[in-house]
Amino acid sequence: MATTLEFSDLRRLTDERASAFRAAVASAPTLDAQVPTCPEWTLYDLVHHLGGGDRFWAAVLGAGPADVPPARAIAERAALTAPRDRAALLDWSQESTHLLLNALREAGPQRGCWTWWGASHSPQNAGAVARHRLQETAVHTYDVQVVLGAPQPLAQQVALDGVDEFLSTCCATTAAWPHEPTAFDFHASEGRSWRLTLDADGARPTRLPTTGGAPDATPGARVSATAGDLVLYLYDRIPADGVHIDGDASLLDLLRAWDPEE
Repeated sequence: MATTLEFSDLRRLTDERASAFRAAVASAPTLDAQVPTCPEWTLYDLVHHLGGGDRFWAAVLGAGPADVPPARAIAERAALTAPRDRAALLDWSQESTHLLLNALREAGPQRGCWTWWGASHSPQNAGAVARHRLQETAVHTYDVQVVLGAPQPLAQQVALDGVDEFLSTCCATTAAWPHEPTAFDFHASEGRSWRLTLDADGARPTRLPTTGGAPDATPGARVSATAGDLVLYLYDRIPADGVHIDGDASLLDLLRAWDPEE
């Protein structure tokens, strides 16, 4: 499915979310605080993860089209260290963001590159990387805000593209669904809906029309919430009782447990 955001918007919004991420880190009581939504990580670990991801993808973009992860990107990530001092860590984080944004700008949206989502509906190019990094940055900004006890709703334009991006990148696959064929509908209160169909041919997301022309088949389950809460639910940041579920909720457990790579 195509992004609802222009390439320039993806870069701008990533920069904005990264700035909000650092502002939240700067106001946290300690970098050793545990992150409830990432239970195995401290706040320092989260900053290291996001910054390391930015640097890794900058190296991937710089390498151009590839069938495997570029060796340089892997080596640099394995050797990556981030400063422990908070001020130095925030500077390192800002530099990480700039490396990613510069790499995206130099590449342009259509330049090919390796990605881990080769079997999905998302293309293997810089535009798809920009799209996914925006969602990573937005969700991790939410994680830091949870540490502070003041989580903020995801921005609507980011969240609406985020549901679409998650289904296209993280769910779409040609691997056979190992259960009875079914479908899941995701409805955002802002007026946009999607269907994820699963069967022996894999998982295929489609955007549903806003008026009329809806598929005849009844979905196995339907999840309704704001677009922001749908994204947070899909990323396991909020529980099922944070959204409204119609139909067989146990099917969603099967979807969450499914690993097509196995």
